[in-house]
Amino acid sequence: MRIVFTSAGILRGVRRGVPLLLGIAPFGAVVGVISLGKGLSLAETLLMSALVFAGASQLLALELWTDPPDILAVALAAFVVNIRMVPIGAALSFWLDHLKGWRLWGSLFVTVDHSFALSVAENRAGGRDAGFLFGLGVFTWFGWLISTAVGHVMGSVVALPPDHPLFFAATASFVAILIALWRSPGQDLPPWILAAATAMAAQMLHLPAPLPLLAGAFAGAFLAAWRETRKARA
Repeated sequence: MRIVFTSAGILRGVRRGVPLLLGIAPFGAVVGVISLGKGLSLAETLLMSALVFAGASQLLALELWTDPPDILAVALAAFVVNIRMVPIGAALSFWLDHLKGWRLWGSLFVTVDHSFALSVAENRAGGRDAGFLFGLGVFTWFGWLISTAVGHVMGSVVALPPDHPLFFAATASFVAILIALWRSPGQDLPPWILAAATAMAAQMLHLPAPLPLLAGAFAGAFLAAWRETRKARA
């Protein structure tokens, strides 16, 4: 199947990204509120969101933020959380292997969990336009910047309690994107169960964050890759 990169694919990715704003906007707002609480200015918050563009690692970095900040510790924590993007990038090779230059590096820069999930679903449905990943990623990047800015401004006006429903939006959005990845119990259930069990076991062992998340992600990814390889050889 010939892979293309067109403006039509980019626009299709943008349209698919619109519903994601329901989960991204509250998540970004939370990051903005916490950034304000840590003493970051609006410009600093936007710069972090633009360059890092990863909610989980930004939240962890803010949790470790001190005055003055330990830059090495914060950077290392963000690196550990974002290392999950390595298997994500490999899983998107069906499109990325056919791209070069700004199309490749731009797509990699704006790829997050949400765009990964929807791109895999698009490819499984027969999609061959890699512009979909780029358009979806750029749209969510702009949505992330706007939502973190709104959260920062909102945080200076309204103080949200720790148990406010807004803080659950991030978890809800990650659970929702699993629907786009689901194929069948036989194909997906074993890796998902292994990932969840490994993460829970690591949590019960009181491993520090984000080790439970990483352990679960790599365990599930390893099993899924092994099953796919064995099926391809059969």
